[in-house]
Amino acid sequence: MRALLACFRGGFRRWSAYRTAAAAGAFTNTVFGLVKASISVAAVASAGGTLAGYDAGSVATYAWLTQALIGPVHVFGWSELAERVRTGDVVVDLGRPVDLQLSWLAADLGRAAFVLVPRGLPPLLVGAVTFGLVLPAAGWPYALGAVSVVLAVAISFACRFAVNLSAFWLLDVRGAVTLYVVASNVLSGLVVPVHWFPPWMGALAAATPFPSMLQSPVDVITARVSGAAALGVLATQAAWLAATLLTGRLLMARATHAGGAGWLAPTRSCCVRACARKCPTAPASPSTWCATSASASSTSASCT
Repeated sequence: MRALLACFRGGFRRWSAYRTAAAAGAFTNTVFGLVKASISVAAVASAGGTLAGYDAGSVATYAWLTQALIGPVHVFGWSELAERVRTGDVVVDLGRPVDLQLSWLAADLGRAAFVLVPRGLPPLLVGAVTFGLVLPAAGWPYALGAVSVVLAVAISFACRFAVNLSAFWLLDVRGAVTLYVVASNVLSGLVVPVHWFPPWMGALAAATPFPSMLQSPVDVITARVSGAAALGVLATQAAWLAATLLTGRLLMARATHAGGAGWLAPTRSCCVRACARKCPTAPASPSTWCATSASASSTSASCT
């Protein structure tokens, strides 16, 4: 647990070093928020004032909340882990005395904790001034919404983690990442609310974890769902989180050829393949591919 807390703090500190990038991201999200809110309000107006339960005020609020959550949830591309797999540097991660998936998840939660305010608050302030935000007066939607946002961040990470693991089998993951970005942007509700989808597309979205990344948190925060329905949304998010994390662990076990009783918990013994990729000229004996040395505070792995 202390190691995971250290990863969380490390993720927070790492992203806090890029304050200019955070400001640039907030500016970009605000500009696109103005465009998206204007188009959404116009669509509702052309539909007669309401569309799938959204009026002008609620759809503008939806547009601005999704823009505010883009940074923390991170629905766009990410290939840092895939690059480490490609170069073989993932062997260092596998050699550390901490779970690979959970350590990256903790670091990503730290990232989200930092970018939430500098990337999320400016768009909301601009939206409140330009369009007005329709938000509930009660406090419970915000409490449940906070839980929903944390679940959304974790689900997004678990999906990106699984996509990045395809680097163990693909020479180039850019195609897989691009397909993931397109699917996540559309089916998460980033472009338009999922409630606007035609029935067949709504059913397709419901069969994926993507609505749990943006549509679900916004529904909870705005009290579009309340009471038992809100708890049901959180339960759905929790189920998707468990499913996506398990998928990542299965892929990790397959990629590292872990077996036996520990097949769901890749450890230092799983670094043989990654080390072999990093050192193509490694000797024939797998036992000599990785030299793992442990200290009180960390473990490092290197090819010999």
